Amino acid sequence: MFDKVGVSSSGSSKLPASPNNRTTLLCFSHLRWDFVFQRPQHLMSRFAKTMPVTVWEEPLPAPAGDAPSLDIRPAKGMDNVTLITPRVPEGLDVDAERTVLKGLLDQYVSGTEGRLIRWYYTPMMLPFSRHLDAVATVYDCMDELSAFRFAPAELLDLERELLDAADIVFTGGYSLYEAKKKRHGNVHPFPSSVDRAHFGAARAGIADPADQAGIGRPRFGFYGVIDERLDIELLDKVAELRPDWQLIMVGPVVKISEDDLPRRHNIHYLGGKSYDELPSYLGNWDVAMMPFAINEATRFISPTKTPEYLAAGKPVISTPIKDVKRHYEKLSGVMIAGTAEQFVEAGDRALDLARGEGGDWLAEVDLALSDMSWDTTQARMAALLADVTEQGQKIERPAFGQGHLTHTRNRKYDYLIVGCGFAGSVLAERLASQHGARVLMIDKRPHVAGNAYDEYDKNGILYHKYGPHIFHANSDEIVSYLSQFTKWRPYEHRVLAHVRDKLVPIPINRTTLNELFDAGLKTDEDAAAFLAARAEPVEHIKTSEDVVVNAVGRELYELFFQGYTRKQWGLDPSELDKLVTARIPTRTDTDDRYFTDTHQIMPLEGYTRMFERMLDHPLIDRQLGTDFRDVRNDIDAAHIIYTGPIDEYFDWRFGKLPYRSLRFVHSTIDKEWFQEVGTVNYPSADIPYTRISEYKHLTGQQHPRTSITLEYPSAEGDPYYPIPRPENQLLFKKYEALADATPGVTFVGRLATYRYYNMDQIVGQALATFRRMDESRSRNGASSRELRLAI
Repeated sequence: MFDKVGVSSSGSSKLPASPNNRTTLLCFSHLRWDFVFQRPQHLMSRFAKTMPVTVWEEPLPAPAGDAPSLDIRPAKGMDNVTLITPRVPEGLDVDAERTVLKGLLDQYVSGTEGRLIRWYYTPMMLPFSRHLDAVATVYDCMDELSAFRFAPAELLDLERELLDAADIVFTGGYSLYEAKKKRHGNVHPFPSSVDRAHFGAARAGIADPADQAGIGRPRFGFYGVIDERLDIELLDKVAELRPDWQLIMVGPVVKISEDDLPRRHNIHYLGGKSYDELPSYLGNWDVAMMPFAINEATRFISPTKTPEYLAAGKPVISTPIKDVKRHYEKLSGVMIAGTAEQFVEAGDRALDLARGEGGDWLAEVDLALSDMSWDTTQARMAALLADVTEQGQKIERPAFGQGHLTHTRNRKYDYLIVGCGFAGSVLAERLASQHGARVLMIDKRPHVAGNAYDEYDKNGILYHKYGPHIFHANSDEIVSYLSQFTKWRPYEHRVLAHVRDKLVPIPINRTTLNELFDAGLKTDEDAAAFLAARAEPVEHIKTSEDVVVNAVGRELYELFFQGYTRKQWGLDPSELDKLVTARIPTRTDTDDRYFTDTHQIMPLEGYTRMFERMLDHPLIDRQLGTDFRDVRNDIDAAHIIYTGPIDEYFDWRFGKLPYRSLRFVHSTIDKEWFQEVGTVNYPSADIPYTRISEYKHLTGQQHPRTSITLEYPSAEGDPYYPIPRPENQLLFKKYEALADATPGVTFVGRLATYRYYNMDQIVGQALATFRRMDESRSRNGASSRELRLAI
């Protein structure tokens, strides 16, 4: 029956004539061209400007008694786009239908000339097209189809096959990218774009369509497919809470029953509309809304309507869809609401904006949309597609699961960030996630996280490679920012000092004094009087020695500070700036915590895991084990953010800035615990190391063995601590003046500013730097220094 198949058409079985008929793009789409105008239509119509495009739709039933056939027609109003709808007899089983489709496809392809590009929006069309000889295969994964209602059971298996066959994979958003990037070596995120001119027409005032004109105000509108992705219970509850609001739903109802839709006097279902009609509906709403359900079907969506609503000048209320929050939540015109009550509260704020009571929020919107056109998206895709279709070119894919691209020659970046520690990583994340900037990070070391790097040793014990890092902060903003990338465990660090063969608390407190001097101090007042009696007033405090002797006297100074400081700095405290010991507290109570900050916490899975999440962004590339001095002339970046030693950047023009370094000796001990607290200090000059740290106290890990680190200060090695002496500050000031006069480079971090910072301070400095860059970008009105087409 199926040896021969016929073709019926309103056009021709062959591709239309084209000045470039060498390569035809054959697009397999589960979305009908005339159903809803969205991603496939935007992209295919633009690809058709340079090559013939054929869109193969899902089959429809053939008329009773008719043989299988193809309906072939040109796309209305578009040159070089041909639409094909197979017609297949009803009642065929799956295998028979695929045999028919394969025959129809082969007959059609036999009439084409030149090469083929296979472009798939659904893996379900692979079984009848997998045999085609194509110069390239593209999987444009715009949705996670397996999560949709009525998804075929074999879809996931077919997607695995398609991923194996594809030369390149595009995704419809960053969440989808994160889900697919470890399954293919050449994946690129392309979230929703927008035709600003089309939807921007709504801002100028546009006639209200007849079926909407009689609806009152205020109007909250939605357009799109009404299916299982909509939270109809939320819609119903909002309508109930605010009966004066008119909720307008524009779009076809699919895969759910219309009987299940909420029916209230202020909910209006206007049915499906054409793409051309949408601005007239949207332009006459007060607020646009996206009441999506939070479920598997919406887990990876990146709604195209978000930028379309904004282009039309409408404030937007959305449920907490991940990609909406990621890309738009920072805009004052976008509100996120997870409940009906939150939706109502956000609606009142949105109405204020719509009435012109929220400042110049549209300028912020226009800046955000400035590089989100479909023309730009298609141009970027075309450049990537050219790489895999060039004849004879060998395509090298990074190994699956390796994360980030390491080949950067000939790639353009908005920012090159030197150093993958806190300063560089925070700025990379902010610039990529908030500005959409393409960032390349490099680091001499073969890992991220800088000195905070932690890893599991061969025994499975988590330790800090560069000595203990204990996180403490008073800033809620800093903790809130980092909490995006880690969960925390509470940890209050305690330190003991080995003095006179005793282990006593440090900082010095009442317990310390009682154990060392058998002083019998019972109150804070007793301890204060004891210390006051030992203090030796210094008229002019200039050095670290002066600070301590003035506060607690020479005996305590010699017991706790003199030897430790000599070892740590290679200098006597009398030779060091007063700031070295000015921040070391002395207490009169029995508080034995080393820090007293509001937040005393440790990343639950370690620092490295936190950094990996922070940098897990499609616009951030990393090239580790790379010295900036070796590649600085090979990388095309519009701006450099430098977090390394400032003197090294300028080739030590004025001489080297002095640092103290550390040597770490890590050991595994074959018993459960080595010491009773996380760190024990050894102030005596007779002991060569300064402290021993035991990591299980810090990490909370349970293990039958334990890991410790001895720290030996050193004059050689990685730069850790700027040596605080006046002449060193004068030398730094020369480099600082040079940095201020260097265009196109921002210097951030402890090494670039020759200061010792705690981790929270570095995060705060980086966030403050980003705010200044953000403000400057907003003032300029566009990201002119960032290369938006840097692919």
